[in-house]
Amino acid sequence: MNASSISRFAPSPTGRLHLGHAFSALCAHDLARAKGGHFLLRIEDIDPTRCRPEHVAGILEDLRWLGLAWDGEVVFQSKRLPLYAAALDRLKAMGLVYPCFCTRARIAAEIAASAAAPHGPDGPLYPGICRGLGEDERAARIAAGEPHAWRLDIAQAIAQAGRLAWCDSGGGEIAATPEIHGDVVLARKDAPTSYHLAVTVDDAAQGVTDVVRGEDLFAATHVHRLLQALLGLPVPCYHHHPLLTDDKGERLAKRAGSPTLAAMRAEGVDAGALVERLRERFSFPFRGGG
Repeated sequence: MNASSISRFAPSPTGRLHLGHAFSALCAHDLARAKGGHFLLRIEDIDPTRCRPEHVAGILEDLRWLGLAWDGEVVFQSKRLPLYAAALDRLKAMGLVYPCFCTRARIAAEIAASAAAPHGPDGPLYPGICRGLGEDERAARIAAGEPHAWRLDIAQAIAQAGRLAWCDSGGGEIAATPEIHGDVVLARKDAPTSYHLAVTVDDAAQGVTDVVRGEDLFAATHVHRLLQALLGLPVPCYHHHPLLTDDKGERLAKRAGSPTLAAMRAEGVDAGALVERLRERFSFPFRGGG
């Protein structure tokens, strides 16, 4: 694609879209269109326990209702698993990941027993229980079929990558501090990859130049920048937009039962007017090219 900007909207099909999703999709769409670029749609359906085909159909229906057209075919992460496996194998060969056999209960007990467990953006950090296991024990437990995830040895990874930064439209150059996340999971027990690894690989593979997403994912960018460096991937520009909230100031979310676009459509809401209200109310920080 010969475009000055390539952005994407990448929802998970775990429920119907709400206004927060609409805002994020509009931000990504408008940024690409303002720069004469391409707007891509990627379905992040790697969670086998929560993703549903009917929600995929609902996402497409909702975006069309909003008047948003994407370029090219819709990409599904579930069809790209070999790409994530190859990236994980590269990190294994570099000695930067290790198998983690811990259950959630084991991790919680270890954290509870700690006098001062370090915390990151998502809560207490993994205490490194499996980091020190010997190679023979790791191999034996894997051979025995013991369920395990794969974690990034964050200290070793940072030592290899060195000092990193990324450009963010909301704050200029941001120094990457991935250590705030500890040894993050890159492949889960119930899925062959994780959000961190899949999104980093996909953005590079799809040529995404501008990552537009909510400010709730700002902290995750520290990990993504590290993975880009380790895997030799290009670094896009990042644009973290504000989150929409309800009348009580609570963030709109599926689990909170926020009103869906489907419900608004059923109630006769005019999509064009809704889109314009979103653009006017939030003034679109990316309108005009970011």
